[in-house]
Amino acid sequence: MKTIFKGTEVLSCKGSKVQKMSRTKSILFFLFSFFCSLFSFAQQQDSTKVNQLDDVLVSAVRVTSKTPVSFSNMDKKEIKYRNLGQDIPVLMNYLPSVVTTSDAGNGVGYTGIRVRGSDATRVNVTINGIPYNDAESQGTFWVNMPDFASSVESLQLQRGVGTSTNGAGAFGASLNLLTDNYANKATGEISSSAGSFNTFKNTVKFSTGLMNDHFEIAGRLSTIKTDGYIDRGSADLKSYFLQGTYVGKTTLIKALVFGGTQKTYQSWNGIDGETLNENRKYNSAGVYTDEFGVTRYYDNETDNYNQDHYQLHWSESLSDKWSTNFALHYTKGKGYFENYKEDADMADYSLNPVGAVTTTDLIRQKWLDNDFYGTTFSAKYVTEDLNVILGGGWNKYEGDHFGKVIWARYASQSELGDHYYDDYSSKTDGNIFAKANYQFTEKLSFYGDLQYRNVKYKANSAETGLVDDNFNFFNPKAGLNYAFTQNSTLYFSYARANREPNRTDYEGGNVKPEKLNDYELGWRFNTEKFQLNSNVYYMAYKDQLILTGRLDDVGNPIRANTEKSYRLGFEFDATIALSEKFTLRPNFTLSSNKNVDLAVDGEYYGTTKIAYSPEVIAGNVVVYKPLKGLYLSLLQKYVGEQYMNNIELPAAKLADYFVNDFNASYEIIPNKIFKSITITALVNNIFDKKYVSNGYMYDVYPYYYPQAGTNFLIGLNLKF
Repeated sequence: MKTIFKGTEVLSCKGSKVQKMSRTKSILFFLFSFFCSLFSFAQQQDSTKVNQLDDVLVSAVRVTSKTPVSFSNMDKKEIKYRNLGQDIPVLMNYLPSVVTTSDAGNGVGYTGIRVRGSDATRVNVTINGIPYNDAESQGTFWVNMPDFASSVESLQLQRGVGTSTNGAGAFGASLNLLTDNYANKATGEISSSAGSFNTFKNTVKFSTGLMNDHFEIAGRLSTIKTDGYIDRGSADLKSYFLQGTYVGKTTLIKALVFGGTQKTYQSWNGIDGETLNENRKYNSAGVYTDEFGVTRYYDNETDNYNQDHYQLHWSESLSDKWSTNFALHYTKGKGYFENYKEDADMADYSLNPVGAVTTTDLIRQKWLDNDFYGTTFSAKYVTEDLNVILGGGWNKYEGDHFGKVIWARYASQSELGDHYYDDYSSKTDGNIFAKANYQFTEKLSFYGDLQYRNVKYKANSAETGLVDDNFNFFNPKAGLNYAFTQNSTLYFSYARANREPNRTDYEGGNVKPEKLNDYELGWRFNTEKFQLNSNVYYMAYKDQLILTGRLDDVGNPIRANTEKSYRLGFEFDATIALSEKFTLRPNFTLSSNKNVDLAVDGEYYGTTKIAYSPEVIAGNVVVYKPLKGLYLSLLQKYVGEQYMNNIELPAAKLADYFVNDFNASYEIIPNKIFKSITITALVNNIFDKKYVSNGYMYDVYPYYYPQAGTNFLIGLNLKF
């Protein structure tokens, strides 16, 4: 199987080895029939229990203030103020220890996120408890589900190892999202926004409300288009979300279908330092010289991908103490990226020489086509002093990767539809876990969490060779929570995590799984007008797979094992209500991120800074509500300097940056037709800071991804 990672995108495929149409139809039929059969459990509605049951969808992977884990929450209300088309990582930019970036420079299309210096491949992501990380690359690509934020009820970001969850192991953070709850009454919503770089977003949502007190159907359609800040960094994105809900006295059933399709002009090449100073919007993707010596740009140098998700959840309240959740899921992904290749070696594309001609201009497509399916389950037992969750999941990935030449100046013996490579891979991932929180005394509670995870990965390609690995991981976690007073709590936790290599790691040769011991010591203080969270963390790694700053020949970030490394830091965030109108929400992280006794290509460098790990990250949100319905906020983000490699090469240093955004929202409650009319405006980078948030190294030469200067989005939301 062939996995291609360009900048921040991974696509994976499955081809002839599975009969796609028959599998898709059978799974859809099973989901439909199973959903219908459960209606026999219909009983009278009990809204209190149902709201509790909705939480069961994610309670197996979420934590509360009684859990000794560092975390942040965002709810729908907070998301809506800035939900004007930018991606989920960008909306999370102001959470503690978070750094975000955008390939096209304006937060639409391909975006990336790092938490505590760990990139997106090391952040475990679940949607309603279902794994979302790509099985092979371990990354997450929100561009495949544009405007998904419009269907999110809430999200929780756990920093560090966090609690046991399904899917890829968390080595920097865990992000879990809960999709929309059901609505009691029928609703409709139309949202439109427009802004810089010809950015447009249109969203339509509806809900039937609970019909006969038991059934609801809700959905969303969205389109987003933009030219991007970077030249030709355009995106044409479409998505949908459809949910059917059954509500009973002790039963909640949700059947969900959601997904999207995206076409983005490639903007992942970056630019060198000279170009950054002269033309920071330049994009080299698609450039070639025609037969007359004229420089041109191929107009379809694009990435194209479709992704569809099917989920079925059944939550049941068996008694006042017991509740359960069972889920089935299936994800279908298929797509390709297309490149114009100038003077390509014909032998690399299975083309015979044409006389003395051994190179040719050509257009290639690299396809990926995958199937991902499985189940998750959990049971929760709650008493006054004890909270126990038993759960787990089993998931399988199957994929083909193949390449096509769709045009060549010298086509040789090729035929349309020929493949110049065919790879296949499969991965199974199963885990079981048990979590318990026991209240020893009125002030002291204990948290324990044990997980066993088995991973089997097989691959067959020219890059990886023949891979057939089997991993067995045991991940214990434990902690104490001590309440000094009703408002003040101290916690300490230890967590062990293990993680398998991803596909690109195998291409590098002798790769090892990585191990992490995570220690967290924190203090929480909570009153009506002042909330504070602070913690010290020490993350000690064995064989950590660190980003080297280099990319392979198709843009995959190259990682390498470093035998010993650590991340030591202090995190602080607070919410301070200065008055009924003014609120401050500052946060900052101070950290030291080091490789110990680093050796690269046989050369010893001693203790060095880990790449892409700034020592200072700070954010602040100033909120002012001068009158009812009017919301004004100043959002500030500072990211300290960081290196793009691990040997602290001066040329590899990314400068620090400080960016300010302004957000305004005004809600009108009319007497007729509409329930509410909301006008929202977002001005990003109000001081026009010229900054770079990401980059890579080509040998000793740095390449950069510049971000947009001052830009804006304005939106109108109508609810009825």
